[in-house]
Amino acid sequence: MVGRFSATRFSPATKRFFRLSESEPQFLDLGAGETAPARRIAYRSDPAPAGGIGLFWLSGYKSDMASTKATELAGFARANGYGYTRFDYSGHGVSSGKFEDGTIGAWLEEAEAVFHRLTEGRQIIIGSSMGGYIALLLLRRMMAVAPDDAARIAGLVLIAPAWDMTEELMWKQFNFKARRQLEETGVFHQPSEYGEPYAITRALIEEGRSHLMAKKPFDPGRPIVILQGRLDTAVPIGHARALLRLIQGGWAELIEIPDGEHRLSRPQDLSLLFTKIDEVGRR
Repeated sequence: MVGRFSATRFSPATKRFFRLSESEPQFLDLGAGETAPARRIAYRSDPAPAGGIGLFWLSGYKSDMASTKATELAGFARANGYGYTRFDYSGHGVSSGKFEDGTIGAWLEEAEAVFHRLTEGRQIIIGSSMGGYIALLLLRRMMAVAPDDAARIAGLVLIAPAWDMTEELMWKQFNFKARRQLEETGVFHQPSEYGEPYAITRALIEEGRSHLMAKKPFDPGRPIVILQGRLDTAVPIGHARALLRLIQGGWAELIEIPDGEHRLSRPQDLSLLFTKIDEVGRR
């Protein structure tokens, strides 16, 4: 269903305080997995009070746990009694590895390891862009292979979720020249309005086909809230609407923000995010 924008409390002074008091990251060593070699994953984790709820943050493609939304969420969590866990995928932020070596499978594997090893109790997973895609894959995977961990997930709050991004938002959108460059050189540098071009590798595209959701609708068994800007050019509004057809059971709520773009990091966007987190936590 489609909801409307609403606001919630949050003190700018509190946000500034927690942004300036960021803790130093810790590191989790992962051995060689199904899709990646051994790597060192940087993370920050604050446990929830006894009986409380934790927030689990998943960043977007080429973003990290020091981004605006990730940092603002840390302040919100501490001010409102939530635990909070976030990390950098390999090749991102201060984790080890080369960005160009990353794949959806590797980053999903890292998200699963961090969730399993570093979180306790009920969790709300919050994913931005590619992080929204990883969140959906993580829930689906744990429902299949780790039901005890899946049972701890109270719900998902997704910001412009780039589900099936390697196929729907990359490969299918590439012109002949871009596809040929990928096939011949193994990498295509896609221009970005947010900075330097993104290095998209053939391995990312090909490995990503092992994780496509389009042909596998599923019932998540818990609420999924989607926040989507109608002016988003990176993840178009139609892509978010199509996700509703994949999520069965009536669990999905799509909130379209008329003047919202991709990042959704304005004060009003963050207020909406925090409101929806509180709502999921109360269910």
